[in-house]
Amino acid sequence: MPERHLHLNAFLMGVGHHEAAWRHPAADPAALLDVRHYQELARIAERGGFDSVFLADGVQVWGDVEHTAAHVFEPITLLTAMAAVTSRIGLIATASTSYTEPYNLARLFASLDHISGGRAGWNIVTTAGDKAAQNFSRDAAADHAERYERADEFLRVVTALWDSWADDALVVDRATGRYADPRRVRDVAHRGRFFQVKGPLNAPRSPQGHPLLVQAGSSEDGKVFAARWAEAVFTAHQTLESARSFYADLKGRLPAHGRPAESLKVLPGIVPVLGGTEAEAKRLADELDELIVPVRAVSQLSEMIGVDLTGHPLDQPLPPLPPVAAINGAQSRFALVRDLVERERLTLRALLSRLGGGRGHQVVAGTPEQIADHIELWFAGGAADGFNVMAPVLPTGLTDFVDTVIPELRARGLFREGYSGTTLRDHYGLAKPADGFSEIAAAAV
Repeated sequence: MPERHLHLNAFLMGVGHHEAAWRHPAADPAALLDVRHYQELARIAERGGFDSVFLADGVQVWGDVEHTAAHVFEPITLLTAMAAVTSRIGLIATASTSYTEPYNLARLFASLDHISGGRAGWNIVTTAGDKAAQNFSRDAAADHAERYERADEFLRVVTALWDSWADDALVVDRATGRYADPRRVRDVAHRGRFFQVKGPLNAPRSPQGHPLLVQAGSSEDGKVFAARWAEAVFTAHQTLESARSFYADLKGRLPAHGRPAESLKVLPGIVPVLGGTEAEAKRLADELDELIVPVRAVSQLSEMIGVDLTGHPLDQPLPPLPPVAAINGAQSRFALVRDLVERERLTLRALLSRLGGGRGHQVVAGTPEQIADHIELWFAGGAADGFNVMAPVLPTGLTDFVDTVIPELRARGLFREGYSGTTLRDHYGLAKPADGFSEIAAAAV
C-alpha cells in the first residue's frame, strides 16, 4: 500500500478568517481589493506545497457593511489571475447550483482548467438563505431537499457537458482544413425537471476531464450528495469524536456507488493561531477576539444559523434552539452550533468568541509543534485525510504555517516534500475520468 500523506488546502479569505482580522495591525484592509495580495497568497501556499487554494463565495452581501469587509471578488476571475503567477497549486472556486445554469458553469470551469493547465476545482454549494434568493427574482430559497435535488441534476448536466468532447476530438490538420472530428463531439440532449440542455459544450475537453469536485455540506442530504459526486469534502467539526463519526459515515456510503474509500478525501477546517510559545499564540487569539464588534457578530451568527438572536443578552445562555429538521438554511452548521451550545452551556458572548475565528471550524492556538500534534492526531485517528487550513490573519498566518508547521509535518513523514504531478487530480491521487466515448458509440453518431 502506498504511503499515506496529508492533503492540505489553503482556504483564503480576504485578510484572514477571523471576523476582526481586518482590524488587526498585522493585516492591511487595502489589500482586500488588490489582486497582488491574492497572487502573493497563492505563491506562499505553492511554496509550502499545498495541494490547492480555495476561495469561498456567495451571491449576497454577507454581514453588515458597517462593520464587515463584505465585498469579495468573483472567484473564478480571481483564480485565473492567480493561475498566471503559479504553476502547480490547485485552484478551487465556489459556485452555486441554485443561482446559475449548468452550461455557463461548465464553460467557466473548463476555461479555468485549460488556462491553468489542469488545476481547477469546483466547490459545489446549493446556497442557503433567503437574502441570496432575493437577488435572483425569488422571495425565498427553495427548501433544503429540493436544493439538493436540483444540485444532483445540475451535476449530471455539467459532467455530460464536460464529456461532450472526446479527449481526441481535436484533429487540427492544416493541410486538409479539418480542425475537429465531428464524430467525437456529441449533444447532451438533457431534459429533466430543472434543466433542458442540448449541448455540446463550446470548449474541448479540459486537461483534467472534469475539474476536481468538492462539496461542503454535511447534512444528511449533503452526505448523500457527496457520496455520489464529491472527490473532496470540506467539513467543520469541534471534536475528534464528531469528525471520526462523520468520516466513517461518509466513507461507508461510497461502496453503494461503486467507489473506493480513497476516491473521496475528507478535509476538516482548522484555524491555526500560531505563536513561538503557547502564551504568544494565546495572546494573538485574545487580541483578535477583543476586536470583535458584538452587534456585528450577533447579526452574522443569526444569519449563519437562521435564528434571530438580536437583543439577546450577551452574558446569558442562548434560548432553546429549534430542531435541525426545522431549519431550511445550512443545517450542518446549525447542528454544529447547537451541539456546541448544549455541550458546553455557552453564553452568547462566549459563543461569539468561539465562532469568531472560523465560523464553526476548530480554532487551535499553539506552537508549530502543537498544531502539528493536532493535525497528526486527527489524520492518524480516522478523522481526516487532510485539512482545510484557515489562517486567522493573512498573509502572516499563512506564511507562518508554511515556514514552521509544514517543516514539522514533513519531519514526521506526514506531508510530501514536493509536487509529484502537475494537475490538481494528481495532487489528490485521482485519475482523470473517462470521456465516455467508444468507437461503437462514435460510429453511431
